[in-house]
Amino acid sequence: MTALDEIHQFLPCPTPDAWIAEAAKAENLSLLLTDHAHCEKKAASTAMTLMFRYVDRPDLLNKMSRLAREELIHFEQVLAIMQARGMTYGHMSPSRYAAGLRTHVRTSEPGRLIDVLIIGALIEARSCERFARLAPYLDDELAKFYRSLLKSEARHYQDYLFLAQEYAGEPIDARVAFFCEVERGLIEMPDTEFRFHSGLPDFS
Repeated sequence: MTALDEIHQFLPCPTPDAWIAEAAKAENLSLLLTDHAHCEKKAASTAMTLMFRYVDRPDLLNKMSRLAREELIHFEQVLAIMQARGMTYGHMSPSRYAAGLRTHVRTSEPGRLIDVLIIGALIEARSCERFARLAPYLDDELAKFYRSLLKSEARHYQDYLFLAQEYAGEPIDARVAFFCEVERGLIEMPDTEFRFHSGLPDFS
């Protein structure tokens, strides 16, 4: 089973075809890339935050340090693609996706850490799935770039899930299932703004 197969089994639902159709529109490319860049920067920030908060966990420090470096490289790569195409990177309101997941994070430890790590696994897995789904609908340069991200994004998902299991000290299947259902709702419910992790397009 490939890493992408594993991700398809982990995620509660596939990305809706309607989102793929919206993302593939030429007029949405700048928006897609801008939000993609923001996502990479936020992913690096999340990893760094975990490193500062949990300084006594060597496995987490090593995995998050590598993850942060890779996400920042991806950020730089997206910026370079945008600049080469004459696109401007700027501020953008965040989608409800990550915030919707984090609403359910427990406040006491170790539950807080476990939940944040499970959410990290879901976000990385969904990103990987969308890169793979989008690639056939993009131009050759972007398709090649998105496919090149699959391996690292799949590893990031695995790292987050491994750490969640390691630090829980008990099975996390029920908690993973809970967040998967939250994620399903965010992906399948109508969304009024198009973003990299947005749900069904509903811009009427």
